[in-house]
Amino acid sequence: MLQEFVHEPTSQLAIEPGVIDLSWGHVDPQLLPAVALQSAALAALARPGAIALGYGHERGSAMLRAWLAERITRHEGRAPRPAELMLTGGTSSAIDQVCTLLTQPGDVVLVESPTYHLAVRILRDHPLELWPVPRDAAGIDPAVVAHLLHRAAATGRRVAFLYTVPTFHNPTGSSLTPACREALLALAARERLLILEDDAYRDLSFAGPAPASLWSGDAADTVVRLGSFAKTVAPALRLGWMTGPSALVGRIAACGTLDSGGAASFFSGMMVAEYCAAGEYERQVARLVAAYRARAAALVTALTPVLLPGMRVQPPAGGFFVWLELPHGFPLAALGRAAAAQQVAVLDGARFHVHPAERPALRMAFSLYDVPDLLEGVARLGRAFARLNEVME
Repeated sequence: MLQEFVHEPTSQLAIEPGVIDLSWGHVDPQLLPAVALQSAALAALARPGAIALGYGHERGSAMLRAWLAERITRHEGRAPRPAELMLTGGTSSAIDQVCTLLTQPGDVVLVESPTYHLAVRILRDHPLELWPVPRDAAGIDPAVVAHLLHRAAATGRRVAFLYTVPTFHNPTGSSLTPACREALLALAARERLLILEDDAYRDLSFAGPAPASLWSGDAADTVVRLGSFAKTVAPALRLGWMTGPSALVGRIAACGTLDSGGAASFFSGMMVAEYCAAGEYERQVARLVAAYRARAAALVTALTPVLLPGMRVQPPAGGFFVWLELPHGFPLAALGRAAAAQQVAVLDGARFHVHPAERPALRMAFSLYDVPDLLEGVARLGRAFARLNEVME
């Protein structure tokens, strides 16, 4: 029996030997802060009463919440009150909690399209009816959101919330413009629309401060913002945080799951509290930003000369991803076969749309590989493009 488990996979990451797989939005293992987290874990375990090993407070480590509140205030100009902040078991868990407690099966959720494809899976688990809101480089059109709200009201449907990744978007790498953010907040206040802001990439900004979060400009208690330590420290921590209206955050903190088991990922929260108190978080973020900035620039620069007519790529200002738009009618299946023959993989952009996409695209992650491997991956992709172009001509 035990021998059967020896051969079970230990990681989500599964890449064939010799393949450069640009589809995985995973952190490069060489960038994970194992030594610093080991020290932080020992410090957490040394706390009196072995508190780190017990059932934690429903809102998570007070030490980490205090650190987060101070940092959010310093960076965003808005101070979250204790009732407006809690730790979560990561962004995915928080999305699931919001759906469990704030929606009913058949409710409508407005979802920008393209969007984070795995969030869509969580939304559909509940189940909810997803209405797409088209997104371009500038963001989503508040007029389209207003139209959908009026359509829902006219048909007696309840819109539970709008889900958006406004900053360093997954998959496109773009951010909503300030004008779009302001208009969305005004619409949400007027229509009492809850916005679920997925803010996982905020600290990975390549050129100065990230755009202001929707939460920081929310004066009407309409935004729940989700942050994460998965992209900036380590994904296995399963640790994130939430800022939002005190009544809503309090309802989630008082849910049966947390009442029964205490804080989600409490030991991780205690460990990260020690990690952050030691100044390691800021050092790690600086290290990641320098690495990802160089990787994103290398990827975009290498892509430019191998693109075929009608292909378009926009350099990201932060995050993990580059989005490559392809000409209408481009044969993605044939491209997949040509890329596989060159031992390179990318992710079909269709996965990021609620309904079939109008324009084909590819998502490429630069987080997992260092610059030499990224350059080799683009060289292989370029050969696939060239081969496909020969067949198409």
